Amino acid sequence: MTPDPRTRRGRLRGILLDVEPLRRDRDYRLLWIGQLVSGGGRQVTVVALPFQLYVLTGSTLAVGLLALVQLVPILAFALGGGAIADAVDRRRLLLATQLGLAAASTAFFWLALTPGTPVWTYYAVAFVAAGLGAVDQPARTSAIPRLVPVARLPAAIALNQLGFQAMAVAGPALGGVLIATIGVAAAFFVDAVTFGAAILALLVIAPIPPHPDAARPSLGTVAVGLRFVRGRRVVLSTFVIDLVAMVFGMPTSLFPALALGVFAAGPAGVGLMVAAPAAGALVGAALSGWVGRLVHPGRAVIGAVAVWGVAITAFGLSTFSFALALAFLAVAGAADVFSAVLRSAIVQLDTPDALRGRVASIHILVVTSGPRLGDAEAAAVAAVVGPQLSVVSGGILCLVGLAGVVRRYPELRRYVSPALRAPEPVP
Repeated sequence: MTPDPRTRRGRLRGILLDVEPLRRDRDYRLLWIGQLVSGGGRQVTVVALPFQLYVLTGSTLAVGLLALVQLVPILAFALGGGAIADAVDRRRLLLATQLGLAAASTAFFWLALTPGTPVWTYYAVAFVAAGLGAVDQPARTSAIPRLVPVARLPAAIALNQLGFQAMAVAGPALGGVLIATIGVAAAFFVDAVTFGAAILALLVIAPIPPHPDAARPSLGTVAVGLRFVRGRRVVLSTFVIDLVAMVFGMPTSLFPALALGVFAAGPAGVGLMVAAPAAGALVGAALSGWVGRLVHPGRAVIGAVAVWGVAITAFGLSTFSFALALAFLAVAGAADVFSAVLRSAIVQLDTPDALRGRVASIHILVVTSGPRLGDAEAAAVAAVVGPQLSVVSGGILCLVGLAGVVRRYPELRRYVSPALRAPEPVP
């Protein structure tokens, strides 16, 4: 019997990403498009800044220090940024942070044009940019549930991942080409210009006022969010499992050394290595339509992190083939995006609206500080044993740490999706 084409189309729609939020929710669509463009520019700088530091210093430790410099303001401002996002109009807050980030990218451009610029000035601008990002991201994340109905929230989260990963593919690749052809200053200039799209989108969408019961930002309101996360162990477990994966299995700081010293792939190779995980994540996000139907999404998170650890280990063992190494990075990226979508859905669905900014800030703190700690850890280990062994040992430690998380937080493995459960009141 010939399969019914309508049945095949139905199965395909069940696998492919749900784009209903883009079709039906105007303000979400505008915000998504603006962030898509500006996100591509920021990904150019993800390649350009560590490359510039490596060229100026010739040291992987200098690149690892960048990760620590960016981590400090994230630790200092993220929690407060979430409390602010719960208390003010998120649209206005996002406008302020985007203008500040555009100014920081412009500063990188001028630094790259100035001969003999001290290395510490790059770190100073990176510090400011990371602090602004620590406020921007909780506001942006917590705004999404206000722009789409609950039924389309998982699809909106997946679309955000798709957009981010698309630009994470295009941005680093473009950055590598720009650096190789017309110089690193041009890469920073592109980043600065693309912020115009995000700012324009924010100017035309409707205000996003705070919750009627919002409290003024204070240490007390921050503590409420922390107590909520500590008491909701399944939410806490999603943070812990991501930290384990990123701290031990994130080798991005080693990409310049590997591309230039091991693979002899040049500046374009650095861009390709940064883009490869995003390419895999892009494919994964495009095929994520099934994640919202999982009865036990926590088990899928565990499986995705396991695949990440195995793929990073295999990447470290593949220094004899640049193409194979890129393939394993792509597999790791696909696993990571599945984990990210599922973890974000668990956090958003299990958090009351009045706490979303603060819980989002904790989430952002984890997902942004984890890779930076991982970069620093990988660079430090590489300084002692070399970049290849640093990558391999990190992937293995990721798997060991995963086993510990599964044992410590059995709630994650037993977790049943609460997609239809009403949010609980604020404690």
